[in-house]
Amino acid sequence: MELKRVVVTGLGALTPIGNTLSEYWEGLKSGKSGCAPITYFDTEKFKTKFACEIKNFDPQDHFERKEARRLDRFAQYAMVSSSEAIIDAGVNLDEVDKFRVGVIWGAGIGGIETFQDEVINFAEGDGTPRFNPFFIPKMIADIAPGNISIKHGFMGPNYTTVSACASAANAMIDSLNYIRLGLCDIVVTGGSEAAVTKAGIGGFNAMHALSTLNESPETASRPFDATRDGFVLGEGAGALILEEYEHAKRRGAKIYAEVVGGGMSSDAYHMTAPHPDGIGVERVMLNCLNDAGMKPEEVHVINTHGTSTPLGDVAELKAISKIFGNHTNNININATKSMTGHLLGAAGAIEAIASIMAMKHSLVPPTINHTTVDEEIDPSLNLTLNKAQEREITVAMSNTFGFGGHNACVLFKKIEE
Repeated sequence: MELKRVVVTGLGALTPIGNTLSEYWEGLKSGKSGCAPITYFDTEKFKTKFACEIKNFDPQDHFERKEARRLDRFAQYAMVSSSEAIIDAGVNLDEVDKFRVGVIWGAGIGGIETFQDEVINFAEGDGTPRFNPFFIPKMIADIAPGNISIKHGFMGPNYTTVSACASAANAMIDSLNYIRLGLCDIVVTGGSEAAVTKAGIGGFNAMHALSTLNESPETASRPFDATRDGFVLGEGAGALILEEYEHAKRRGAKIYAEVVGGGMSSDAYHMTAPHPDGIGVERVMLNCLNDAGMKPEEVHVINTHGTSTPLGDVAELKAISKIFGNHTNNININATKSMTGHLLGAAGAIEAIASIMAMKHSLVPPTINHTTVDEEIDPSLNLTLNKAQEREITVAMSNTFGFGGHNACVLFKKIEE
C-alpha cells in the first residue's frame, strides 16, 4: 500500500529554558542554561544539589484548584504543552473527526513525585493505609494522554510509550505509523516528565549517573567536554501535532516540517551503559535513514542524545562517524541537553522541536559549556560549540537512547509541496 505523508502542524513546549514554544526557541538560540540549585526540596544531604527545573510555573494559571490537585506535575506539563500545540496547529475541535484523532504520549517514569509522597506519608503514619484516592490515577504513566483526550474529546488511539529516555521518540514513531497507514488523521504526541524529586535525584545519585558539580551548576551539563561528569536532570514537556499531509492541506494548516522516517533498535548489552562501540546507535540511525529512503549525505544536522556522560557521548559520536563517513564533517552535531538538562522520557519531544525550529529558522542551537577538548573525540567534528551557527537545513535527525538499551531516531525534512 502507498503510505500517507505525515507533517508537523503544531508545537508546544514547557522547558527549563522557556515555558512556551517561543520562549524555548529564544533560550536555545542564545545558549541559555536552565540549570540552578534545586528549589523543590532541601538538598543538604544529597550529592547533587541542582537540576534544570521549570521556572515560574503556577498550576493555577492553567487549572482549577481541584483539577490541579488531581494531577501529578508530569501530567500538568503534558496538558499545558499539548494545549499550546493544538492551538498552534489551528485545529478546529468542532470540525475534525475526533474518532480519527489520537494521543500517543511518552513518559519514562510518570508520577514519581506522587508515588514518593504517598509512600513517605504512609511510612511516617501509624500504619493505617490512608492513601489519597487519586494516588493511582495521578501516578500511572498513561494518565497524561488519557487526560489530554478527555479535555479535547479525542477518541482515537490513546496510550503511553515507556522506553526510558527514548519514550517520546517512540511515541512520535508510533504516531507517524498510525497516520502513514491511514488509521488516524491527526495524532497529538510528545512526552513529559517531572522527576526532579527526592527519589529522582537520590536514585540517579545512587547510580553515579548525575553530575555533582555543585559549585557551578549552570555549567554542569557539558556534553563532549573532557571534564563532563554525568548528566543533569531536567523536567518539562514537549508536544507535536502530527497530521496527514492532505488533511493538513485541506484545512489550510501551516506546516513546520515533514516527518520522513523513524528508526528503533536495542543495544542488548547492559541495563544502563551504552555499547562501547555504539552498535545499537549505528543500527538505529541506519534504520531511520532506510525508513525514510534517504542517504546519509542528505542529513545536515544531528541533535544527539548527548547527555554529558563519559561513556555515552563518545559512543554516539563514534557511531555517527561510522554511519556518515566522509560526510560527517559536513554535519552540524549539537546537544541541546547542555541547556535544558535531560528530560528523560520527554527528551525526544523537546529535542525534536529544537530540530524542527532549527530547520525553520536556518540556525543550529549550540552545545554550550564546552571548555576542554576530549582527546577521544574526533577534532574534525563540528559540535556547534558554545554559539549557534547559521546554515540552511533541509534534513534534521534527532537521536534518543534509554536505559535498557532502547534506541530511537526520528528524521525531519523541510516540506516539499
